[in-house]
Amino acid sequence: MQVNIADSWKNILQAEFDKSYFKDLTNFVKSAYKTDTCFPDKKDIFAAFNACSFDDLKVVIIGQVPYHGFGQANGLCFSVQEGVKHPPSLVNIFKELKTDVQKEIPISGDLSHWARQGVLLLNATLTVKAHEAGSHQKQGWETFTDAVISKISEEKENVIFLLWGKFAQSKGISIDIEKHIVLEAPHPSPLGAWRGWFGSKHFSKTNALLKGFGKSKIAW
Repeated sequence: MQVNIADSWKNILQAEFDKSYFKDLTNFVKSAYKTDTCFPDKKDIFAAFNACSFDDLKVVIIGQVPYHGFGQANGLCFSVQEGVKHPPSLVNIFKELKTDVQKEIPISGDLSHWARQGVLLLNATLTVKAHEAGSHQKQGWETFTDAVISKISEEKENVIFLLWGKFAQSKGISIDIEKHIVLEAPHPSPLGAWRGWFGSKHFSKTNALLKGFGKSKIAW
């Protein structure tokens, strides 16, 4: 696995790349992509970082694993490639956006325009085998993404973390809540949507907080 990651992140995360667990992870991913069909495309494994520089980072959304269907995953959590049908969680994200900030539901499910405005769309595990959800868990990705969250917490201030569902909330234990804002809601999946995802208003709340910090709002 080639660590094709933007310099702003490479400088922050170099110590992780040098650790033995990451070298083992690299070997695992290289082997998996040779023998299996895996997602996202190799060039997009670190797309979340390349679309949102460390310097511009304002908001973090934490997902769990990439979509495992053909043509879906593009390296950003909850996001899909242009022209791909919106998965159920993304459908509910767009429904909440419409009621919260009156944004019409878009045709495209590609969320890279969020990332370019400073939203890190981070999956806890960055790769997956086709049609096997969670198949690349417990290989080292979780250790890496825990380190990413810790580094953001240490190095930045006034970052807004949106933690949707119990898994994302468990990933947030290292966030310094004296320096950052954490907003929690149920997962936007069909199971969690009616338990408090709808009406959580995380998008408008985020923009109000950003305005209070003197930062530009996100054009969701």
